[in-house]
Amino acid sequence: MKFTQLLPFVSLASGFVITEPEVFQAIENTERQLVRSTQSVLDNALAKASNTFKNVGENLYHKVHEVGCDVDSWLEGSPIYDSFAGLNEDPHHPPHDGPHHEGPRHPPHSGKPNQTVYELISKSKYTTKLAELIDEYPDLVKTLNSTKANYTIFAPTDEAFEKIPKHHEKPSKEFLKNVLLYHVTDSLYPAGRVLHSYTIPTLYEPEKNLGHKQRLTVRVTLRGPTINFYSRIVAVNIFGTNGVIHGIDSILVPPPRVATIIDLLPGEFSTLELGLSKTDLFDKLNSTEYPHQGGTFFAPSNFAFKKLGPKINAFLFSPYGLKYLKALLEYHMIVNQTLYTDAFYDATDDDKKPETTDRPPYFHFDLPTVLEGKYLAVDVARYGPFVEIRINGFSRVTVHDGVASDGVIQVVSDVLIPPKNAAGEQANWEGEMMSVGELKERLEPFVKESLEL
Repeated sequence: MKFTQLLPFVSLASGFVITEPEVFQAIENTERQLVRSTQSVLDNALAKASNTFKNVGENLYHKVHEVGCDVDSWLEGSPIYDSFAGLNEDPHHPPHDGPHHEGPRHPPHSGKPNQTVYELISKSKYTTKLAELIDEYPDLVKTLNSTKANYTIFAPTDEAFEKIPKHHEKPSKEFLKNVLLYHVTDSLYPAGRVLHSYTIPTLYEPEKNLGHKQRLTVRVTLRGPTINFYSRIVAVNIFGTNGVIHGIDSILVPPPRVATIIDLLPGEFSTLELGLSKTDLFDKLNSTEYPHQGGTFFAPSNFAFKKLGPKINAFLFSPYGLKYLKALLEYHMIVNQTLYTDAFYDATDDDKKPETTDRPPYFHFDLPTVLEGKYLAVDVARYGPFVEIRINGFSRVTVHDGVASDGVIQVVSDVLIPPKNAAGEQANWEGEMMSVGELKERLEPFVKESLEL
C-alpha cells in the first residue's frame, strides 16, 4: 500500500546526541547568566543567524513537503551511515577539514527579563509571521502571556515561513493551531537541557491513538543542533519573564502514523513493509478500527532481515511461511505502552503517571508484545550524552525515537526472535546461525493464535 497524498513532516531521530565541545560549553555558560529582556534581545539573537540560512534549505523543505520526510537525515541515524561516518573520527572532535557549521547565536546577557515570551515574539521584526498566526488564537495568546508555567518556544523565523512552497494550500485553522502547539512545551528547556534531551513533550496532543502529548526529537548533527532532524536551532536562550525562546529555521509539523513512516522509507523498511502487507498487519497498523493509546514498534531494517540469511527469508515470505512471518512481526509490536529514550507512557494502568527516565542512567522494562504471552526485555543505559537501548540483551536500537501520531518507532539492528525453552529456562537468540527448522520450532506455538492489535 502506497500513499500518494501530500504528507506533513515525519520526525525521526537518533538517540546519540553529540555536539562540538566549544558549542556545548558556550551554551552552558550562557545559562548561568540572566539575559536582558528588552526587545533588542530577540532581534539581536536572530539578526545574524537569519542571514545565514535565508537561502539555504529551500529545496530540502520542498522535498520534505512532497514526500513526507528528509530521507538524508534519516540515513544519518542508520547503521550504514554510522559504519562510514565513524571511521577514524573522534565523535567529540569532528575533523577540521570538513564543513564548518556555526553554533546557535546567543543574545547579549545583562539585566533581568521584563517581557513575556509572547511579547518578545509579537514585537520582533524577525517573527512577524509567527506572531500573526498566534494572534488568530486568543487562548494561545493568553497562555503565552501567563505565568502559570515556564514555557519553551521553538520559534520559526519569517524566513522559515518563506520555505513553504508557494502553491501549497493553506491548511485548516484547527491544523494550524496544532502546528503552533507543537512548537511549545510548558516546561523550561534552556539550551543546555535541550541538548541533554532526546525527546521533548509539547502542548499538542493528537485526538486519537497516542494518549499523551506529542513529543519532539532532539539531535545534534554536523549541521548543528536540530529539532526533528530538519529544523536547525539558530538562536538560543532568549529569556522572557515566563519562559525561553529558541529560534529555528524550519516550521515543525506534527508527524503522521507509524504505518505512514514505514511506507515512506523504502530504503530502510521495504522488506518490513512487504512482510506487514503479506500478513495483513499493515492494514491493521493503518486502520482506525483498532483503537489504542500509543505503542512501540521495534522495526527491523532491511539490513536486519538480510542478516537472517536467504533460506529463512525465502521460507518466511513463501505461502508456507506467512503464518510464521506474522507471528514473528507481532513479536516486534507493543500496544498501549510507548517507550521513548527518555520517557515511558503506560496506558494499560489508568493510575500510573508517565515516567521520565532522566535519572538514574539505567532502566529495565519488560514489555508485553502482541504475540501472546511473550515479552521483550528492554534495557536503556545512558552515558552522558550517549544512550544505548538493547532488546533481549542482544539486539541494539540503531535509530531512536521515530515519533509518530500513534506511537514511536525504535529501529533495531536484528530481527527479534522469541526465546526457546532450554533446560527449563528461556534462551534468547543472540545472532548465531539458525536453521529454518529451529525458527519454526520457536514460532510453532504462536502460529494459530495471537493477540489482535
